[in-house]
Amino acid sequence: MANLSHLECSACGRTYDIALRNLCPHCERPLLARYELDRIRREDLLPRNDLWRYFPLLPVDDLNAAFPLGEGGTPLVRARNLGASLGLPHLYVKDESANPTGTFKARGMAVAVPMAKTLGATKVAVPSAGNAGSAMAAYAAKAGLEALVVMPRDTPAKIVRETAAFPARLFFVDGLITDAAAIVKDACAKLGYFHLATLQEPYRVEGKKTMGFELWEQLRGLPDWVVFPTGGGTGVVGLWKAFEELRALGWHEGPPPKIAFVQSTGCAPLVRAFEEEKDSATEWKDAKTIAAGLRVPRAVADTLVLRATRATGGRGVAVTDPEMIAGTADLARLEGIYACYEGGATVAALRHLVADGVAKPDESVVVFNTGTGLKNPTTQTKPDVPVVRDCADLEKRLRG
Repeated sequence: MANLSHLECSACGRTYDIALRNLCPHCERPLLARYELDRIRREDLLPRNDLWRYFPLLPVDDLNAAFPLGEGGTPLVRARNLGASLGLPHLYVKDESANPTGTFKARGMAVAVPMAKTLGATKVAVPSAGNAGSAMAAYAAKAGLEALVVMPRDTPAKIVRETAAFPARLFFVDGLITDAAAIVKDACAKLGYFHLATLQEPYRVEGKKTMGFELWEQLRGLPDWVVFPTGGGTGVVGLWKAFEELRALGWHEGPPPKIAFVQSTGCAPLVRAFEEEKDSATEWKDAKTIAAGLRVPRAVADTLVLRATRATGGRGVAVTDPEMIAGTADLARLEGIYACYEGGATVAALRHLVADGVAKPDESVVVFNTGTGLKNPTTQTKPDVPVVRDCADLEKRLRG
């Protein structure tokens, strides 16, 4: 299957055949794909500007088995205005809102769904705070698979409508994504669904690692820092895997970027574990935040996120909801990017890193906007917008 040689447990190191599709049966930790990297050359990359440019580094063995919707190839925007306000002249925004369904979740599902079909699945399931569910539903529709999504009842209505439109078998749960995950786990065991929850299979990480490959090509190297909003953790794991593979391929010889993962002060189990120098995170009680993607009280990828952050000399940062709203406003006002609240959280976290002297003026920094602001939950009243009758009235109002 392409150059994929085996799956390897991220904790105990045991290896398994490609057909295995869940957690390590020995220690219940995530499996990661390993490749025969010595067989891959830079000229093997495909001449296209999307995720499938990196086909030789992905597990799908036949590009005809994929169901592209235009995922990947997202812009890297030089953030001169925001950088000037922070004293960071080498600041960039990787804008993942350009993906199908408007978020970086499309990358993972673009690889995971065809892999599920290749392995014989006819129906797939995922618990979701919103965006993973809509992305899975889109790719399942394209692949002709039945999709089951279980979401918290308070998932933003915009995402609910999108998910139902593809369509998916959609259900609410009174609770958090962890409650939805328990139901989906049982459904997969008892009703024959293929489990596509975070790190319950190894292939969503494979799609998300392409963000790291794109950074390397867009910058002609790698930055000093990447700042990424973190709920379930596959984004950070995917980036770290890309950096490690670039080194193993011999395509990047310097140190990897320092990883700063960002959570909400209302749900920060990984930041707490990082600060307490623990190797795993305990569940966060009474999780609350405006950013649905960060309201993940227990992350399966906890050990991997913590390991990646420490291995790169990075940081874990928690920010408040008002800080992420302000960060979202900064991206719109200064850079013309209408970001999700999770994207705004990275700007807020970067302000902390600068104030603490951790991120330095001569360093290059990439913050990730993981989705479009069009999906942000409506928590504020509409701004007071005046109504005009004609151009004369408009001119009068413009003059004040």
